[in-house]
Amino acid sequence: MRVRALPPVEFRYTRARRVDYVRTFVENVPYMARLGELVRRTSRALEASRADLVISDFEPVLARAAREARIPLVSLDHQQFLVHCDLSALPLALRAYAAFMAPFVRGFCSGQRESIVSSFFEADLAPGARAVTQVGVLLRREVRDARPSRGAHLVAYLRRDSASRALDALARCGAPVRVYGLGAQRSQGRLSFLPVHPTRFVDDLATARGLVTTAGNQLVGEALWLTKPVLAIPEPGNHEQRINAWFLERTGAGRRIEIEQLDASWVRRFLDDEGELAASIAPHRRDGTALAVARIEHHLEHAVEEPCGERSRSFATSLVAALASPSDHAS
Repeated sequence: MRVRALPPVEFRYTRARRVDYVRTFVENVPYMARLGELVRRTSRALEASRADLVISDFEPVLARAAREARIPLVSLDHQQFLVHCDLSALPLALRAYAAFMAPFVRGFCSGQRESIVSSFFEADLAPGARAVTQVGVLLRREVRDARPSRGAHLVAYLRRDSASRALDALARCGAPVRVYGLGAQRSQGRLSFLPVHPTRFVDDLATARGLVTTAGNQLVGEALWLTKPVLAIPEPGNHEQRINAWFLERTGAGRRIEIEQLDASWVRRFLDDEGELAASIAPHRRDGTALAVARIEHHLEHAVEEPCGERSRSFATSLVAALASPSDHAS
């Protein structure tokens, strides 16, 4: 397997850690100016490798290169829900954000034979949506094989920009808390600070009472698979996470709260509601791995002249395993 790096679109943030859309646009102008050359170079690489199928995550180069090389394209990401799902039940501000972002999502990836949307929630499809398959989050083996139980501790996954207020609330909630995302530090009262580690983190989450976290799609899905209620705190200015948190609360398996409103009483209320929230989780334990692999196999089989059987299955399984491997849990 050969890995070729593609430069990403880089987002810029304000001091308050909100996405700065104007600065993001301005500072990515040089990237957009060389996008055509990046696409041509990638297209030539696809042709040289005699690729049968292109599977694109949420980035702007590979999908365009596939179209230029006339190679079948499948998208596999979370963001396509902004295009293909019926979001009419969202609050007005979040509906407006989704409507604003949908053209950008289409601009990143269009012309695909199928959109595989990986998400911890399943929504009705928008009118006119075609060739869309909704799957759960892609779970790595450590998460799938974990055996959930109920311990006394909470797990928290935090970002530095919201850590101070969240830590104060957690310190006074009455339960021991294992904090990830801030690096290893000296314990503070009942707060233990741990470095992110793929197996230790899963073990702690599998035995926790619940999870307090940003509202990233992947980690929320992992927590629900492990039968853990979630208190979701969207990152400031991250409207996609705010939509995720809204869908989480709609499942009945979690609560959402803006960081400005978070205090110890909110965390204690979350703990008091633990049993009620846990009872709502079962219908929302979604492992999308097998279905994502099956859809990729389907397109591989139809992209070549002769069936490729075990070769296509091995490739599809390896790809989805790579996408499900440990990464930034806020995504």
